[in-house]
Amino acid sequence: MMSTVVLLFLTVASVCGQVAAQRKLVYVTVLFRHGDRSPIKAYPTDPYQEKDWPQGFGQLSQEGMRQHYELGQFLRKRYIGFLNESYNRHEVLVRSTDYDRTLMSAESNLAGLYPPKDQQVFTPDLKWQPIPVHTVPQNEERLLSFPLGDCPRYQQLMNETEQTEEFLNVTATYKDTIELVRNKTGLNKTNVESVWSVYDTLFCESRHNKSAPAWVTPDVMEKLRALKDFGFQVMFGVYKQLEKSRLQGGILLDEIVKNISKMAVPESNQRLKLMMLSAHDTTVAALQASLNVFNGKQPPYASCQIIELYREANGSYSVSMFYRNDSTVEPYPQLLQGCSLDCPLDMFVRITKESISDHRDKECQLPSKGTDREVIISLAVSGSLLFLLVSILLGIMCWQKEPSSSQGYRHVINQEIGEES
Repeated sequence: MMSTVVLLFLTVASVCGQVAAQRKLVYVTVLFRHGDRSPIKAYPTDPYQEKDWPQGFGQLSQEGMRQHYELGQFLRKRYIGFLNESYNRHEVLVRSTDYDRTLMSAESNLAGLYPPKDQQVFTPDLKWQPIPVHTVPQNEERLLSFPLGDCPRYQQLMNETEQTEEFLNVTATYKDTIELVRNKTGLNKTNVESVWSVYDTLFCESRHNKSAPAWVTPDVMEKLRALKDFGFQVMFGVYKQLEKSRLQGGILLDEIVKNISKMAVPESNQRLKLMMLSAHDTTVAALQASLNVFNGKQPPYASCQIIELYREANGSYSVSMFYRNDSTVEPYPQLLQGCSLDCPLDMFVRITKESISDHRDKECQLPSKGTDREVIISLAVSGSLLFLLVSILLGIMCWQKEPSSSQGYRHVINQEIGEES
């Protein structure tokens, strides 16, 4: 009996192993935030200004370079046997926003992913090779930089969000902290957004061993961190998340879904295997919100959103998602609401369709302020004026057809003759 059970177990394990082995990775999209950096700006009373940072504000630090070099090494290990061991320009395409820190993060990442080997070593003492990173000018960026400021309806949604009960409750809860920031930083106006920027500056300074002002206690930092996370939630959720996604992160999601769908066409002979996108915390949060998998917290430095396309043993395709926000553990699997962890591609496309707009520019326009009643009144007035105009024209026509003995008619003819002479 025992031997029968063991034989059955081995048979099942063998079959499962064969099925698993037949599942084949086809295409990967990775979107990551840049690495550790200097602050974007300083607040008015900040003792540390731009001159106090090696390369100035908003620049990738050496720690940030190390973080992305390590992420590149992780990707190398994760996709061993899938990606070519040496760099192949047909297999990988890299796109970045046009910021020093995102461009340099991509380059650091690629250094870990594709260390040169054999003929790709062009200098013996340099274990690095140049790999192209593509970008567009920031004023033309519409794929990787969110929230985009070209959408009046989104701004209206943000204004409405600030009137929601949740927003007002959070603002009231942290009223004293917001007031403290106003008094200590020299900022004329403090709100959720400006407090967020102060937290970012203080956080950067603490990571680089710069002493904090006396008013910045651990309790204050914790409250500022909570406000900062709430700021991310406000941008892409809290109120009408689906509509916000259609106007923001859905743009990037649309591009990813289109690329995945192209790669799932067997006869397409696509050679591309990895799409690498180097961007910002708001980019990661916007995409995750559009997928409804955002955890409500600011994506940390070098955090990485992974979307993988697989071909199943039966020839169908599925999509798996993972989020790497901690380098000490394996990436966390993400479940698309309404689907399984290994989500069939057709279901993935159908579910994500709600977050994608086919006519974003139209949806970005503000709704008409006119009411139905106003429209009816306008039509009634226009109709009355038209009726009056027609009546006047008919009256003139009848008047001109009166007998020639009419004094008025005779006067007009005489006047015209006199003018002609």
